[in-house]
Amino acid sequence: MTAATSSTLSEAESKAVLARYGIPFPREDLVPDAVAAGAAAERLGFPVVVKLNGDGIAHKTERGLVRLRLTDRAAVEQAASELLAKATPEDGPVEVLVAQMLQGNRELIAGVAQDPQFGPTVVLGVGGVLAEALADVSIRLAPLTASDALEMLDDLRTQALLGPFRGEPAVDRDAVVTVLLALADAAMDPEIRSVDLNPLIVVDGRPVAVDALVELASA
Repeated sequence: MTAATSSTLSEAESKAVLARYGIPFPREDLVPDAVAAGAAAERLGFPVVVKLNGDGIAHKTERGLVRLRLTDRAAVEQAASELLAKATPEDGPVEVLVAQMLQGNRELIAGVAQDPQFGPTVVLGVGGVLAEALADVSIRLAPLTASDALEMLDDLRTQALLGPFRGEPAVDRDAVVTVLLALADAAMDPEIRSVDLNPLIVVDGRPVAVDALVELASA
């Protein structure tokens, strides 16, 4: 009998898979080189984020493969050149991901995980710099109903972060429910082993996933 293995999709491929379920993402372009990155940034509008993208790249931040708050074409092209130079043979083929830079004071995390006894679960938690300290997470078995998803929001201890905060409106609970139901649909796909949306930045009350990682199950 062959042991089960898994494979991880690149950020761009992960987002493409999840967008089909209705997960919201910023506008972005995947391009081959620095010049194309500069042109993409001008199309998207500044500021932008630039990342190195590839199937072998799972932890970009730890490796310094992300550049934030870039405000002109020259800065984007320089960042893209630096990131491409950081690629290693183990990364395999790489490209540059250029995305809108979103601003928000609150972050959530969400995803799909496999429970060894009960199967696929959906996870929601408080993200950002306080994520590890608070460990404020809610988990439900998939599939979910809208009521299940609302209960997950209610389960979070840090409810003050979900109300009006630092001049921003309250978190749109229906929008979060939509994300959780989309994740639950993804969780029922036998090819999807796990999903990590970290972070979901709350922009004008609505969550937008600025990073995504999908792990596929394979024989």
